[in-house]
Amino acid sequence: MTKNAVVLLSGGLDSATVLAMARAQGFACYALSVDYGQRHHAELAAARRVAKMLGAREQRVINIDLTGFGGSALTDNNIAVPQQPTEGIPLTYVPARNTIMLSLALAWAEVLQAQDIFIGVNAVDYSGYPDCRPAYIEAFERMANLATRTAIEGHPLTINAPLLYLSKAEIIRQGTALGVDYAQTVSCYQADESGRACGVCDSCRLRSAGFTGAGIDDPTVYRSA
Repeated sequence: MTKNAVVLLSGGLDSATVLAMARAQGFACYALSVDYGQRHHAELAAARRVAKMLGAREQRVINIDLTGFGGSALTDNNIAVPQQPTEGIPLTYVPARNTIMLSLALAWAEVLQAQDIFIGVNAVDYSGYPDCRPAYIEAFERMANLATRTAIEGHPLTINAPLLYLSKAEIIRQGTALGVDYAQTVSCYQADESGRACGVCDSCRLRSAGFTGAGIDDPTVYRSA
């Protein structure tokens, strides 16, 4: 019997790879994307392409306007996206973003009777976000199994984070082997509405280095190209 899974799908490289991994494990995948007021909608357009490309059973976009709080270069136009690496937690950290997104995924998972949620967080080649750490994922899973009818009635939930300990190059190699077309993804924090990347933000630097490390041509279209 095919099991359902909710996959958080931003439209970027990591979440596309996770969707491919979940599909390869035999899950019927329900892709959840979130329009939270990020700087551009190119990644949401990419999420639609990726969901179709990788055979998601359904994709939904939920609107949560985090610009009402701001506090991040991704949700406040008065805070510039850093152009160079910085020390500590970067300005592109969005307060509580993964907690909000996992909570939304948890709600849909209960409705779908899905016991698995997939998220593309990474604790190796990442920007230092606190909600990408293994301890956070473990804590959220414990909370989910305390807070839901599904778990209380004997069907515990699992938060799957298959990229946690992989380098960006390893992620790209695995995704390529699973048929992910990374040309369809958008990872840049400040892509234009056509999806062309800036080439200088943290996400662009990590993505580019990952393709170099993997020995695979980078299909990203940059604005300067």
